[in-house]
Amino acid sequence: MKNYPSYIALHENGQLEERIKKALSLLEKCTVCPRACKVNRLKGETKVCKTGRYAVVSSIGPHFGEEMPLVGRRGSGTIFFTHCNLGCLFCQNYDISHLGHGVEVAPKMLAEMMLRLQGMGCHNINFVTPTHVTPMILEALPHAIEGGLKLPLVYNCGGYESMDTLKLLDGIVDIYMPDIKYTGSEPAMEFSSAKDYPEKVKAALKEMHRQVGKLILDDKGIAVRGLLVRHLVLPGGLAGTKEAMRFLADDLSPDTYVNVMDQYRPCYEAFRHPPLDRGITIEEYQEALMAARGTGLYRLDGYWSHLSKKGGANDGNDDYEGVHCVRRV
Repeated sequence: MKNYPSYIALHENGQLEERIKKALSLLEKCTVCPRACKVNRLKGETKVCKTGRYAVVSSIGPHFGEEMPLVGRRGSGTIFFTHCNLGCLFCQNYDISHLGHGVEVAPKMLAEMMLRLQGMGCHNINFVTPTHVTPMILEALPHAIEGGLKLPLVYNCGGYESMDTLKLLDGIVDIYMPDIKYTGSEPAMEFSSAKDYPEKVKAALKEMHRQVGKLILDDKGIAVRGLLVRHLVLPGGLAGTKEAMRFLADDLSPDTYVNVMDQYRPCYEAFRHPPLDRGITIEEYQEALMAARGTGLYRLDGYWSHLSKKGGANDGNDDYEGVHCVRRV
């Protein structure tokens, strides 16, 4: 295992600087994400993601609500970026993604944020909703490296990614944590105005897996490299869970670490779009976990509270109706 992330070597041999130039050039007629808005963000023009030349940050700090391989004992060092390239109408962070709460930051300030999180003892730097500001993250990285940054970088995204942008991140991102939100084009269009989301997310996940492989943990159970996929179970099967799990197992690997998430609740404009106007049922969540297990996936991150154990009371056995889950504490 290397003593430092690979982005440091790219900085030392000059490749990082070349990646930054290419990334910034994508902003001139913006094609950073599949929206391909073609506005000149270098001159402050904006469109879908409402973000111009500089990234906007809503908050930073150690976060203990992420998956355990990221959180450990000292937390995941999250930087929440404002706005989004998807704009899901049920977004639970709508005050950030839709309402735009945050402060614009220059590259050196963004680098200082990374270093501050490292100084707090966080296990990683977790960029939350980074897709639309990827060039700005890369632009800040040399300043952070020269300041002593040496933590793994987490790319915590919605899965609606451009292949050209992802290839610029090869050897820079250590841990990819994408969503796979939908496998059907109709819900993707209705709820995120992204009809091509299913094909884009599948291509993106394949590229991420090619770059970093399966999730690797150190001897303390902390993630150091690899792919961790999130799938939010939606009411009425709108997320296409069975197909999503089948894709992850067959097209990526049964070793894929998957968080089957049960925390959907109606937010923002969800009340106008039944069945998104209700939470999921226990049965819907159990079906989702069974669908995942049925494909051969076994590194599943789930919640004990939603599983009925064969033997009755919890005796510490992991066998909950055939589904192996990672304990959440």
